[in-house]
Amino acid sequence: MQTTDHILMVRPVRFAFNEETASNNAFQQKSDTEEAAHATALRAVVEFDGFVSLLRENGVTVEVLQDTPEPFTPDSIFPNNCFSTHLEGNRRTLVLYPMYAPNRRLERVKLRQLLDKMSFDRIVDLTPLEKESTFLEGTGSLILDRERHLAYACLSPRTHPSAVEAWAREMGYRCCLFHSEDENGMAVYHTNVVMHVGSRMAVVCLDSIKDEEERRHLCSQLEESGKHVIAISYEQMHHFAGNMLEVRNDMNEALLVMSTTALGSLTPEQKEQINQYVHIIAADIPAIETAGGGSARCMMAELY
Repeated sequence: MQTTDHILMVRPVRFAFNEETASNNAFQQKSDTEEAAHATALRAVVEFDGFVSLLRENGVTVEVLQDTPEPFTPDSIFPNNCFSTHLEGNRRTLVLYPMYAPNRRLERVKLRQLLDKMSFDRIVDLTPLEKESTFLEGTGSLILDRERHLAYACLSPRTHPSAVEAWAREMGYRCCLFHSEDENGMAVYHTNVVMHVGSRMAVVCLDSIKDEEERRHLCSQLEESGKHVIAISYEQMHHFAGNMLEVRNDMNEALLVMSTTALGSLTPEQKEQINQYVHIIAADIPAIETAGGGSARCMMAELY
């Protein structure tokens, strides 16, 4: 099944600009003063609570894990990078991922208190790859077509080809690998900033894929999978228009979750195309987006 109606989110307590991830995340912006940083941390909690309420009002089950002050994990609000869950028949699998930043690896300790309560038939632990400086950051690095067992990944310091291949062997997936760059030639840090894949449609910043053969291959894979492809611009990508997640509600309706920043960047024609397949809901999370360099999709870890 491509989508779930059950989401895990982590309520922040010390949300902040992460110095350890800033070198390869061009979307992060640091506050000018300590007072501004403190205000951002407080605002992030308000935005988070509003996001959770929005999902629940639309019939999505949300499991909230309260973060703790120690150890300091400024990016814990983005739990989808640390783990993913998978359901194949009645078999439930948990995958743990190797993280680029040392302070992000501490997030796994906090998540285990929840994950240990869940019953998994199999655990795939890729975290030893961190010792080899080989990283793969969950569904930030991997965009999954779960129905077709096809994973899309743009290679970057946080998404290593050998780690993708190791994951694919364990999970029985085919992979479509490509390179994505911003306007300055810097590798885009996560695939889920570049693209979204849902049940019937996909959103992707094709301009960021400079290699024509890679771009053609990506488009052919999406089209052969029956996805209607909606291309977004660089400007829209920087407004997180690629950072979306399709979920289901308690009426089994398809919802596409994004931020108000992303929604505001879409053209009327793009919105019309999207609304043919899903109902859009948008969370107002500008402080989280600005300081964290991630958006709505990054805040939701799917539970299967």
